[in-house]
Amino acid sequence: MVADERIAVVTGGGSGLGRAISATLADDGWTIVLAGRRAAPLRDTATLIGRRAMAVPTDVSSPESVRALFAEVSRRFGRVDLLVNNAGIFGAPAAPDELPFEQWQSCVDINLTGAFLCAQQAFRMMRTQRPEGGRIINNGSISAHSPRPNSIAYTATKHAITGLTKSLSLDGRAYNIACGQIDIGNAATDMTGAMSHGVPQADGSVRPEPTMDVGDVAAAVRHMANLPLEANIQFLTIMATAMPFIGRG
Repeated sequence: MVADERIAVVTGGGSGLGRAISATLADDGWTIVLAGRRAAPLRDTATLIGRRAMAVPTDVSSPESVRALFAEVSRRFGRVDLLVNNAGIFGAPAAPDELPFEQWQSCVDINLTGAFLCAQQAFRMMRTQRPEGGRIINNGSISAHSPRPNSIAYTATKHAITGLTKSLSLDGRAYNIACGQIDIGNAATDMTGAMSHGVPQADGSVRPEPTMDVGDVAAAVRHMANLPLEANIQFLTIMATAMPFIGRG
């Protein structure tokens, strides 16, 4: 490890928000460990970033896979300074009584359990490394505050991320570990492509929604990441200005 090198693990790093966040952090001097299920997109992101990135295919819902990820980080770099818990899925839209259990479980496994497993391993490294400490940033989403129609699994996991963030923030104080949450609304990625064509609203209508540049989200994460550990942005909401959140419903 190079002296003063800062090591960041970004989950869901193969595309969308994860790719934008990783590239922005790398431009700012961070060394990025890209984690995600699909090896090819991870390699594409690593190629885009260059020498400051390495790809480690990881299933965040698997304890064994997450342990292997952080074991590789420890072997290669000896420490971790930042975890960006970004991996997540929307799941298929469905009314509560029509949602298959398997889809509920998949959403919980990836969005919530995956974030916990990664935070657990990062926390373990951060509290024992020297100098101790580090930062965890959880991707909460606007749905951590207000649901969309037919999104019970996604919304439940994102509300739970807020509790995860608060507990990590509290329990991390003794070890110089800061934890904050970024709640993102309508960043333009492949996952939000349908918004320009129309998505269901709380009043039963279907309408297009405005989006924002994903680079603005990445810049916000960079700001959170670069704070000294004595300071923490506990919760940050960044959203397309005219999206239906304030006044949703």
